[in-house]
Amino acid sequence: MRSSVTPAGRRASGGPVRVRRATARDAGRLTRLVRSSRAYDGPYAPMVAGYRVGPDYIEAHEVFAAVREATGQVLGFYALILEPPELDLLFVADAAQGSGTGRLLVDHLRREADARGLAGVRVVSHPPAEGFYLSMGARRTGTVRAAPPAVMWDRPELCLPVP
Repeated sequence: MRSSVTPAGRRASGGPVRVRRATARDAGRLTRLVRSSRAYDGPYAPMVAGYRVGPDYIEAHEVFAAVREATGQVLGFYALILEPPELDLLFVADAAQGSGTGRLLVDHLRREADARGLAGVRVVSHPPAEGFYLSMGARRTGTVRAAPPAVMWDRPELCLPVP
């Protein structure tokens, strides 16, 4: 398991934020972040209602968390699957939306992917998040059709290039 910490990024309030490798001890916080996400309100709610980011998942995958240095508060996280390369999860806490945390995580993801020699990372996006990924330089490659009962809606498929 490779450890990684990014240079601290300053945020408008609350001080520096670092991206570090998530540990099994983060499982509860990451699970709460997923389940409480307002991005999954309404018709999307059933998808995350029972979702769990367990210690076994964190240890088996490349999971990184954006953490406020002063408090240890987790502001967001992502999970990178290496084979084949795919962004499995990326969540930013509702209170941290618009703070640059998502950009910080995607920049970190790109560095991690580049260090592993990957040319691009597949992203199957939550439909409301597609604009964010496009703003980060991803390009649309197709549509992943709904797969009831787990996923009831079509999702955009994108490729996030790795510099």
